[in-house]
Amino acid sequence: MKWLYSGYAVAVSILLLLALRVIDPTPLQSLRGQVFDSYQQLDEIVQSQDVVLINIGEKSLAKYGQYPFPRQYYAQMVVDVAMKNGGVLGWTIMFPEADRFGGDDSFAGMLNQNVMNVPGARRNPVNYNVISQASSVKGVKSTGPHIGTGTIGPVPAKDYLLKWPNLVTNIDTIESASNGKGVNASAPQPDNQTRTYPLAITVGDRIYPSFAVEMLRVKTGNKSYIVKTNEIGIQEIAVKGYQPIVTQPNGTAYIRFNNKFTEIEYEGAESIPDLAGKFVIVGVTAEGIANPVPTPRGNLYPQHIQAHMLQNFISGSNIQRSQLSSLIEVLVASVTMLLVALAVYRLPLLLTAPISLTILGGIAYYSVKQYTGSLVLLDATFPVIAGFLVFTQAAFNNFYKQFKLREQIKKQFEHYLAPAMVKKLQKDPSLLKLGGDTRTMTYLFSDIRGFTPISEQFKTDPQGLGKLINRYMTPMTDLVMRKEGTIDKYIGDALMAIWNAPLDVDNHAQLAIETAMEMEVELANLNKDLKADGLMELGVGIGINTGDAVVGNMGSNQRFDYTVLGDSVNLAARLEAQTKEYGVFFMFTEHTLKQINTPENLTILDKIAVKGQTAPVTIYTILNNHKYARVVNRMIDAYQNREWATCSHQIEIIKEHNWNNTLAELYAERIKKPMPIGDWDGVERKTSK
Repeated sequence: MKWLYSGYAVAVSILLLLALRVIDPTPLQSLRGQVFDSYQQLDEIVQSQDVVLINIGEKSLAKYGQYPFPRQYYAQMVVDVAMKNGGVLGWTIMFPEADRFGGDDSFAGMLNQNVMNVPGARRNPVNYNVISQASSVKGVKSTGPHIGTGTIGPVPAKDYLLKWPNLVTNIDTIESASNGKGVNASAPQPDNQTRTYPLAITVGDRIYPSFAVEMLRVKTGNKSYIVKTNEIGIQEIAVKGYQPIVTQPNGTAYIRFNNKFTEIEYEGAESIPDLAGKFVIVGVTAEGIANPVPTPRGNLYPQHIQAHMLQNFISGSNIQRSQLSSLIEVLVASVTMLLVALAVYRLPLLLTAPISLTILGGIAYYSVKQYTGSLVLLDATFPVIAGFLVFTQAAFNNFYKQFKLREQIKKQFEHYLAPAMVKKLQKDPSLLKLGGDTRTMTYLFSDIRGFTPISEQFKTDPQGLGKLINRYMTPMTDLVMRKEGTIDKYIGDALMAIWNAPLDVDNHAQLAIETAMEMEVELANLNKDLKADGLMELGVGIGINTGDAVVGNMGSNQRFDYTVLGDSVNLAARLEAQTKEYGVFFMFTEHTLKQINTPENLTILDKIAVKGQTAPVTIYTILNNHKYARVVNRMIDAYQNREWATCSHQIEIIKEHNWNNTLAELYAERIKKPMPIGDWDGVERKTSK
């Protein structure tokens, strides 16, 4: 299940989210629509100077009686509007059945400009009437009178426009008398919110204009309107004399609800102001008769919907949503999710959240700015939500990985590093480069001499042997840790420590030398206690070297250890084995000496080439006796210069004071051998470890 917390899981999530956007389920559409609604709340409400609404409301019912009114009532309304110089008069009221009072001819006569013959009416050649038709699943009539439609473009418009099986029309008398017939169709969103409006529809093989489009066509006197297509579908719908309305591929356009209209409740001619050639739309607002629909600006009646759409045409300020918007939004979402994921995985934790929030906030701001500046709708909802989900998942995965890494670091180093250093690693795991890192380090190998006889002492008490080893290792380990060293491993009775890994330690060589000197003191104290307990005292040898090696997790996929590999490491191990031969507690190389302060009582021991290496190295130790150190240095110097008599004299002084008979005998045996002839480098080449 580790993949659930990996970058692969994030990649899968990104693909699933993109697939979700392509599918675009209803909840996602509704959410996008609600965000678009909120954009409209930013619009300033503007008083329309072009459109006036005449409503049949409660006052109208109180004056004229039960609805529906006789057609003579509407004929009088035509007269009253004409007398106030109204322009195009649109009827969102349907007249699908004959008037029971026989007023259809009178109403039709007024619709057909017979109003000019009414005494007192002003001649007004621009007074035209447009009646509405309604799209319907169960229509009264299959089709109605057809309005001319001009189409331009590479694809048939009727293949892309919204399709209705039937069309509800008015009675023939009224249909034939009107100057225009426009369809009052709706295109509600999945949440039943009215945000868009079809500017044209198809019924059968015919295309019919919307009510708003038809009012404009009648006003301009054009015989047709234009539907323009491109390879995607419907591009725009235009009426000559007005700016085209950019549509969706199905011929719908977003309605901008940013207008306030002069609304009149009809109570006769006295209730109608001067209309001065305005577009006039008649509708019903009486409770129980009219059915308002939800919009971004609250519940509105059909005449309000038409008025807003008509005003969008007139002002040329309609909301635009590119036909490629969905594709653009998918691409933006893709880039957003990738950037957020990269920010989480590549940047420091403190920068991840601010940068991710900046990316998501920038997208949201750009979307709002596009609307307020250009009336362009771009969906920031999905990119922001998808980006946030990816951020959450990636951040959790990253946190989980960091948590597991910290736990791994604690498990791996808590027994080998000082607690403060472990916490430092946990706080900043980047300090630990896993998998292998070449570094200059100092290495210390410590081993108990003569461990076999010690083990035999505990032949019948193996647990006692374990306790003895723990008794020795515990204080030695504490010393290493206090000196900022790392316990690399325990090998039986042997201890291996390193400095300058996994954390940087500036004076690692100096600290290693100090550790060895303190271990010598600690061993002396331990041996006193062991002697008091009747146990065998311990002898220890320590080898130290400084140089480059590879450090990191070494092993297999099933099991690995944090350790070091390299010739420098091997040399330190070889030196530990040589301490017994030279009779010293610890020794170190010239490489270590170069990186430490010249210690007091520094003593050269030899120039050797250990087994497995051809390059010679000078080895040193530090003695706690000034006179002893001077004598040893004179002895080694005399030996290297082939001054055998002087060398022999210093050997005798060492033996006389019983300082280090092992070292004295080592050099005594060497000078007994035949003296070298010719070039001699003074290097002792070891054949055993």
